[in-house]
Amino acid sequence: METTKKIILFDGVCNLCNGAVQFIIKRDSKHVFQFSALQSEVGKKMTAARNIDTDLIDSIILIEPNVAYFTKSTAALEIGKSLKGLRTISSILLWIPESFRNIVYDFIARNRYNWYGKKDVCMVPKTELKDKFL
Repeated sequence: METTKKIILFDGVCNLCNGAVQFIIKRDSKHVFQFSALQSEVGKKMTAARNIDTDLIDSIILIEPNVAYFTKSTAALEIGKSLKGLRTISSILLWIPESFRNIVYDFIARNRYNWYGKKDVCMVPKTELKDKFL
């Protein structure tokens, strides 16, 4: 599977993660992102190809094909750098040491199901959004 778009792998059953995907889609005016649930076959293949342990990283991964991949807070901020209205704040927050950012990120990730809930199955994209999903 070849793509030049940045790929966001997300927890497909997490309500917070699904809300974040909808937020990103609305602000992705340049159509730079495509999405896949971590639980999908595509998500599993992409994480396996990069030796990413989804038991340790289970909420968001940003893959820039032929460049790099990012996890946790760095993934979220790198995504923000591509979205109008979030470029500046994301760039500034990247200056905070990753270890500190990830303490906050991990706290939210650990509690996301309790705070926002969880679906029984991954979301199915609307027909008009199918081209955004792998």
